[in-house]
Amino acid sequence: MALPRELKVDRKASRRKDAKAGKPRIPKRTAEWRRPSAKRVRALRDRLREIYGRPVNQPHGDPVAELVRTILSQNTNDRNRDVAFDRLVERFPTWEEVRDAPTRQVESALKPGGLAKTKAPRIQEVLRRIGDPPDLEWLREAPRDEAVEWLCELPGVGRKTAACVLIFTWDLPEMPVDTHVHRVGGRLGLFRPNASFEEAHDEMLAITPPADAYEFHINLIRHGRAVCRPKPKCDECGLSRMCPWRKARTAQGERVG
Repeated sequence: MALPRELKVDRKASRRKDAKAGKPRIPKRTAEWRRPSAKRVRALRDRLREIYGRPVNQPHGDPVAELVRTILSQNTNDRNRDVAFDRLVERFPTWEEVRDAPTRQVESALKPGGLAKTKAPRIQEVLRRIGDPPDLEWLREAPRDEAVEWLCELPGVGRKTAACVLIFTWDLPEMPVDTHVHRVGGRLGLFRPNASFEEAHDEMLAITPPADAYEFHINLIRHGRAVCRPKPKCDECGLSRMCPWRKARTAQGERVG
């Protein structure tokens, strides 16, 4: 399938547009932070691998399903997301049926996932915008920046959702930043303190080797769920000696973990 007309843009023109719009350039170093070296990123990857293993991506090749599944994951846990997704595809065997069904019926199918009154019309609108029949196969060959920009113009789709579509569907190198990655990455100094999610996405892409994207993403999430929680278990952390956040608070006399 050919690229949509709106994706056929000049990349230099796009960069000029960003500059004109005043999009800030992320510094590699500030008074309190320095972008981690490739050696440090590899060391963190290796330590996480020792603790959690080396996850292997199994891309499923269904971008529409991934887009819907990721929208369903917003503000809920994986179990509720999966229950809602399974109920949706069981009740409506095709995406055209989901798109054209009465919204109340879609809401009913999605109820176990939470926020069904918001997600049902959002998913139906997304399905209306991605073609008839709904199709996203062209994203696989699209330039990465333009594909992400196009996806982010869909209702309810941000950088994390767009990144999930690309990496989980085709194993394209992306670094989705959820709350766990944002918290753990911030504490490890992978991006600036108090960086926005947008900036964190850009930084994680800049420092992560493409071949390590899936592994690093999954293991940061595992670490965030198991140890580096909002109230961290620093005494149990296998990364404690590599953590500037812990070192800074220990130096200030704080008790952490």
